[in-house]
Amino acid sequence: MATRYRGEVKEVASLDVYIKLMRASTSVLNQVVPRLQKAGLTFSQFGVLEALYHVGPLCQKELGDKLLQSGGNITMVVNNLERQGLVVRLRDEVDKRYIVVHLTWRGTQRIEELFPLHLQDLVQSFEVLSAEELETLNGLLRKIGKG
Repeated sequence: MATRYRGEVKEVASLDVYIKLMRASTSVLNQVVPRLQKAGLTFSQFGVLEALYHVGPLCQKELGDKLLQSGGNITMVVNNLERQGLVVRLRDEVDKRYIVVHLTWRGTQRIEELFPLHLQDLVQSFEVLSAEELETLNGLLRKIGKG
């Protein structure tokens, strides 16, 4: 659905792209979130598990920066994952003030089980695009994200 706003050409175009971007984002989330919910995870919790699995142990601030989430939100997400036994917080050996979040064995098992299915859902969401279109979209979104 295009915007019905009638302003400057650049305003209308920006608003129209924004609407389409948000609708596309919601469409992809609607594809992937049900599987995560069925596994007892929120989208944010899955993001933390995935980041720790692929990047390695991180402090909560790094997790928040990586997932574009506030410190308070990441604290709540990590608290809930810790309650489920999927992550553990450990003090750094050198700087005891620095607390690092690690996947537990159970957390590793969970992400190893879910990630391939999540990836299938993503592939299915984007199968309407050719390889070239995916590459173009990736570049455009990166450009927007970097401002």
